[in-house]
Amino acid sequence: MYKKFNEHINQNFPFLKEGKLLIAISGGIDSVVLAHLCKQMSLNIAFAHCNFNLRGKESDADEDFVLELAKDWDLEVFIENFNTKQFAIDKKISTQMAARTLRYFWFDEIASQLGYNYILTAHHADDNFETFLINLSRGTGLDGLLGIPGVNENKVRPLLLFNLEDIEKYAKQKKLKWVEDSSNSSTKYLRNKLRHDVIPILKGINPQLLQNFEKTQQYLNDAKAIVDDRVDEVAKKIISKTSNDGIAFNINELQKMSNTRAYLYELLNGYGFTQWNDILNLLTAQAGKQVFSNTHRLLKDRDYLILSEIGALPDESIHIQESQSLVLTPFGQLSITKVDAIEETARHIAYVDAKLLKFPLTLRQWQEGDYFYPSGMPGKKKLSKYFKDEKLSLLDKENVWLLCSGDDVVWILNHRSDNRFIVTEDTKDILKIEIK
Repeated sequence: MYKKFNEHINQNFPFLKEGKLLIAISGGIDSVVLAHLCKQMSLNIAFAHCNFNLRGKESDADEDFVLELAKDWDLEVFIENFNTKQFAIDKKISTQMAARTLRYFWFDEIASQLGYNYILTAHHADDNFETFLINLSRGTGLDGLLGIPGVNENKVRPLLLFNLEDIEKYAKQKKLKWVEDSSNSSTKYLRNKLRHDVIPILKGINPQLLQNFEKTQQYLNDAKAIVDDRVDEVAKKIISKTSNDGIAFNINELQKMSNTRAYLYELLNGYGFTQWNDILNLLTAQAGKQVFSNTHRLLKDRDYLILSEIGALPDESIHIQESQSLVLTPFGQLSITKVDAIEETARHIAYVDAKLLKFPLTLRQWQEGDYFYPSGMPGKKKLSKYFKDEKLSLLDKENVWLLCSGDDVVWILNHRSDNRFIVTEDTKDILKIEIK
């Protein structure tokens, strides 16, 4: 196995030989074998072990084992203890998902702070097949059938080429020690049920199961590459960037596609959506209809579907005192400085007559019924009418903020100033207000 592993690293992961590597080690047979193989290749490695405190004394024993192994092999080791159950309750997620979230966040934190280039995990061919079956049983698109990627950003999985039988054989040959996780024998979780009850039957039917699965994975990856090329081509026709970091999908172009639902899935499946029928219905829905995932929303706005992150802008107003020159806001810094004359002009800058302002100023989101006196125009105008004339999308309107003096609008940020506060020939004190 060592020879095959060595060749595998040289051919597919040569960058590991020059990098600083952090091995995610549980103390189980697969992570111990991965660590031993890397040590035999003289790679620059250290250990990172998570104690999730889910199995009482057994969890502590795993931690002690990893500490002792690191000492025996003269390797640096990092240990972190987590209150996994409480985290799962707080985030309203499963214990397994909580452990995964905590684990990878901590790994990335160590890598970032201490300069580790890559994080190695001991996922192997059996894990990959289990993941495939789990995704298949839950219903998934093509991405879910691709299994575990060998490289995902700074996460590398060098053992995917090997099955559990290879790993056990190597561990016994090298007389390695490891710890057994008692929870792995329970069929309470779907993965374990597949591992103990389903996969042995499939292997009994076809001893070449994992080898054939590896070929299938290659075919699926080839198919995915073709799909991605086509989606990239289509995306150029139907996607355009909008303000406030939203992405607009042209509904008319989408409806021209032979299989609109499939294209929507490929374009949106990375944003956590699951209600694909609702998304498809958005194409013909009334403007203002929305579909949400945990992190994003899709909004129907006239001729476009607009994808955006779910924002965290507060409803509360921000009050600005006369002495303040820099104000922190949800969308950046608001700089207020005295100047002698109007300098550069831009949408993110407003010049106002300081003597006309009543402090404290108020920074707030616009409301229905608000009006202003547009600079350069006679009379007043409702903001809703102004937005319509400017062809602002629903998403753009939601992100409009106003700078007000008392009840009067001074500036629609990033849009237009109010005529009542602009600088004239009689102005003696000029304030430059700028979003940075």
